[in-house]
Amino acid sequence: MTLTGTIERVSRPPSSITVSRSSPPERPRLRAVVGRLAVNLWIACVIPAVLFYLALVTFNISVAVVVALGWSYGAIGWRWATKRRRSGLLALTVSVMTVRTVIVLSTGNTFVYFVQPVFADAAAAAIFLGSLWTARPIVARIAPDFYPVDAALAARPRIRQLFRRLTLLWGLVLVVKGGVTLWLLLSLSTVNFVLIKGSAILPLTLVATVATVALSAIVGRQEGLLRPAGHPA
Repeated sequence: MTLTGTIERVSRPPSSITVSRSSPPERPRLRAVVGRLAVNLWIACVIPAVLFYLALVTFNISVAVVVALGWSYGAIGWRWATKRRRSGLLALTVSVMTVRTVIVLSTGNTFVYFVQPVFADAAAAAIFLGSLWTARPIVARIAPDFYPVDAALAARPRIRQLFRRLTLLWGLVLVVKGGVTLWLLLSLSTVNFVLIKGSAILPLTLVATVATVALSAIVGRQEGLLRPAGHPA
């Protein structure tokens, strides 16, 4: 290498040197996170429930469970075909619905169908509460459905504590939900059970959902994970 070439390399201006910098982490607004939550709940829970009710009124329980389960598997297939990330909430819902559908089709017993949610809630509660003794509780596994969570973010102490608190919250909610459902089923007629169950369970679910969003928003603000309301996108 000549002396002239060496001088040119040393005197090269800093602007010509490429510096690799990682882009800052995404910070969505709380409204965007809540919207993402609503979309996932709509796909995984609301639409299957509406389809089940319409098919039940029009046909029977066997057709209703197949229609609802068909929608859920179709949603999973659509996410796979469009190369979207796997939804933990949808996978959990489909697992429970598959077991219920198999039992209904194999027995054809109406009481067995209505008592299934009690066992499903008990099993889900055991999964939620049991996961507290693992490195990744259930809420940590489904959180990416609603917020872009990477390994570094999930390792933060406050975030880990939030995941464990929310897992405990929903584990207890499922225990109460299953107990109330069983009590109503044993003390009411089938018609009254169908009419009253929704009004008894829905407020509990709404309160738990609001508490989840509120706790997540508080920790998100403390950790700088949510974009301020007036901050440009």
